[in-house]
Amino acid sequence: MSGHSKWATIKRKKGDLDAKRGKLFTKIIRELIIAAKKGGGSVDSNAYLRTIVLKAKAVNMPNENIKRAIQRGTGELEGATYEETAYEGYGPAGVAVLVSASTDNKNRTSADIRTIFSKSGGNLGESGCVSWMFDKKGLIVIPKANAKEDDLMELVLDLGADDMQIMENDYDVLTTPENFEKVKAGIDAKKIAYDSAEVTMVPKNLKITMMLAMCTPTLIFPTRK
Repeated sequence: MSGHSKWATIKRKKGDLDAKRGKLFTKIIRELIIAAKKGGGSVDSNAYLRTIVLKAKAVNMPNENIKRAIQRGTGELEGATYEETAYEGYGPAGVAVLVSASTDNKNRTSADIRTIFSKSGGNLGESGCVSWMFDKKGLIVIPKANAKEDDLMELVLDLGADDMQIMENDYDVLTTPENFEKVKAGIDAKKIAYDSAEVTMVPKNLKITMMLAMCTPTLIFPTRK
């Protein structure tokens, strides 16, 4: 019985991991399709696509999957096409919420997002009602244990970063979207490990956003992990 139980446990865990991996692959495939659709299928000329390809390879997505997703984005292969869309609104207590989504059916997604806001005690707002509180930035989060503050600050500023914020447990390196890859490549070259690296929407006032997020833990904010 113990052997059977161990086999069942391993099988269940493998199934859970495969399910999580499948969801992650699906998300990245959508990003690849959108990136290729917007800027073309060449990673040499499409910086956004290059970033997503590196993201795909980091989670061991097969090259064939990456290639097919790019070809779907450029129209070389048939299949569902995705587009980016954004929603702005307010949660409980007037908390500002900015939602970025990719979808193959904007009408269905709009209805779903509206329902989520409504059930959470919030409401959708007009375009621009909260986006002014955020800037699109490259954000690289590095644990303090992985680098010395002065050395890291000198490195990232020389690479072209806009700023480096000292948080409680990590350093937040901020760049323009255009300089993100250059700064990330320089950090990689120094073999400095980071928790996350992405181009995202960063709140202009992080303290207020963090305070609001603590008040409404069920809401997802487009900030760092």
